[in-house]
Amino acid sequence: MNKKQLLVLAVIGAALFTWFALDLGQYLQLALVQERIEELRSWYGQNPLLAGLVYFAVYVAVTGLSVPGAAVMTLAGGALFGFWYALLLVSFGSTIGATLAFLVSRTLLRDWVQGRFGRQLKAINAGFARDGAFYLFTLRLVPLFPFFVINLLMGLLPIGVWRYYWVSQLGMLPATAVYVNAGTQLGQLQSLSGIVSPGLLGSFVLLGLFPLLARFLVAWLAGRRKLADWDKPARFDTNLIVIGAGSAGLVAALIAATVKAKVTLVERDRMGGDCLNTGCVPSKALIRSARMARYAGRAEEFGLAPMAVEVRFGEVMRRVHRVIKTIEPHDSVERFTSLGVDCLQGEARIVSPWEVEVDGRRISAPRIVLASGARPRIPAIPGLDAIDYLTSDTVWSLEQLPERLLVLGAGPIGCELAQAFSALGSKVTLVTHAERIMPREDPEVSGHMATVFIAAGIDVRCAAEPLSFDGGTENSCVLSVDAEQQTVRFDKVLLAVGRTANVEHMGLESVGVDCNRQGQVIVDEYLRTTMPTILAAGDVAGPYQFTHMASHQAWYAAVNALFGRFRKFRVDYSVVPWATFTDPEVGRVGLNEIEAIERGIAYEVSRYDISDLDRAIADGEAGGFVKVLTAPGSDRILGATIVGYHAGELINEFVMAMKHGLGLNKILGTIHIYPTLGESNKFLAGEWRKARKPEKLLRWVERYHRFVRG
Repeated sequence: MNKKQLLVLAVIGAALFTWFALDLGQYLQLALVQERIEELRSWYGQNPLLAGLVYFAVYVAVTGLSVPGAAVMTLAGGALFGFWYALLLVSFGSTIGATLAFLVSRTLLRDWVQGRFGRQLKAINAGFARDGAFYLFTLRLVPLFPFFVINLLMGLLPIGVWRYYWVSQLGMLPATAVYVNAGTQLGQLQSLSGIVSPGLLGSFVLLGLFPLLARFLVAWLAGRRKLADWDKPARFDTNLIVIGAGSAGLVAALIAATVKAKVTLVERDRMGGDCLNTGCVPSKALIRSARMARYAGRAEEFGLAPMAVEVRFGEVMRRVHRVIKTIEPHDSVERFTSLGVDCLQGEARIVSPWEVEVDGRRISAPRIVLASGARPRIPAIPGLDAIDYLTSDTVWSLEQLPERLLVLGAGPIGCELAQAFSALGSKVTLVTHAERIMPREDPEVSGHMATVFIAAGIDVRCAAEPLSFDGGTENSCVLSVDAEQQTVRFDKVLLAVGRTANVEHMGLESVGVDCNRQGQVIVDEYLRTTMPTILAAGDVAGPYQFTHMASHQAWYAAVNALFGRFRKFRVDYSVVPWATFTDPEVGRVGLNEIEAIERGIAYEVSRYDISDLDRAIADGEAGGFVKVLTAPGSDRILGATIVGYHAGELINEFVMAMKHGLGLNKILGTIHIYPTLGESNKFLAGEWRKARKPEKLLRWVERYHRFVRG
């Protein structure tokens, strides 16, 4: 507790002690005020200014300390000063007092509450940061909610002091006027319950609900205005149209069919989208072959005779396509048709807020889900068009291993494929304009992986900007590095510089669906686009371009599309994991140090070196680390990063812990099988606990043991 908090506590403690020691509350009883009202009026007549100032100061103190008596003081003000003067004094006195109580709560409790329950309050914080004034105004209009409770709770939430003051001033004014007016008739009141009749109380409730109803009405009218220029079909062909049969589209269609809705799924190319055909599945199959080649090259480490590794690249690629074919039935037209989904092949174009045209056939539905995915971005580099370049979509057509491979981009895709081709025998040059590879990860992660890549023979060039390509007799690329030009020669170039949302030629502009600067469809927290009948999920909407995030969003898109008129669900982005499947793998969830510093979030770091783990040593994979960020003074996990063998699997324990509010103490207290890689997570928790062991207590325990020994 800091000095400011101690000072506030001291002032409040002294004020409350004085209040109760002198029993000042006895003077704020309705009966006593009624008895002495004539005496008070006489004093006011002789000292009007002093009486107003004393009344105002006492009122601020009562409301600021949140002690009982504000209602009686309001009545007394009406009886003593008359309606308008009392309304002026009470309105400003109550608001200033409320703001003081708000500041006390903020000073004493906010940091602790947000630090302890920040994860649970994340959605509330986001809502108040955006609409706090609206919520506060609504609460202030309804006397059913005790104002002192509102003061204390609002101090814990992200709303500015000035905004809190003026919204409270306006919101409390109607109730203040009612009480002051009742005070002008003080002699006729028998109790406080006589001030507000059931009818008047009901009117206040309706008054408080009015802004909420008005907000829904405005949203409804805005939606009606968006749809006003279109002719809505009298009947619909289906309940939901889903455009795109990638991860998001397949899940959205499956959910709709599961709840017995009629759903039409439109795909212009292959079922399964990028993940099955050109992304996750083929890349992991290739990475597995590359890893086996590396293991064969390490035969002597495991007590085996050295063996010459002969990579038959054509066979490797045929295996990749066999893996795709094996998984393909999971996403096939036959399977989804059997589940009740109407699957259509063709180009989809949205022609109205309710209609999609597929190769000349028009289909209508109350809602449309856009899940058209994304494609590799092609940078505008002079000479690139003359090069037979590769992307993550086209690299799977290779039949011969490139002797020299240039990879542009050192994010997850670039790093994974660069390392895989290197292990299979290509001479790989990895180029990125960023200062380091894997720039979204912490510097120590990037540094560790760069060391691994360089040791494997990969030529890593950071802070390098491609200036031009020359596709002459020998392909070359000119790079700018530290204001100097370098030339890289290659046989094939692989572009891995990001992905672009598929939004072209779909009629989005014509129906009022807007995109952001990054080219992704703009969606709200319910995944609705700027046209209320059209929702979007997956890579086309962002903000995360992961297969598992596309599936996650698809649930919200489908449910909100089908049942949004009854209840809508905000997408939960609170715990988002991902992995880069290099060797070693990099698994992430939540914050890393870079993000925590950028957001100004306080944290503590715990670290465990996997080189000390028995199973990792036995497997010949003793390298990497586990790093976890926790809230200061707490075991609450803010984020975790694992660099190591099977990190993509190991990170899931931290994902589960963060999702369900489990701290490191819970992980430490959970039995982990020996010897397994999963023990690394428990040992990390042990490192956290060891750094916080009670040294003073342990010294006393040591003395006790010495005493027992005699």
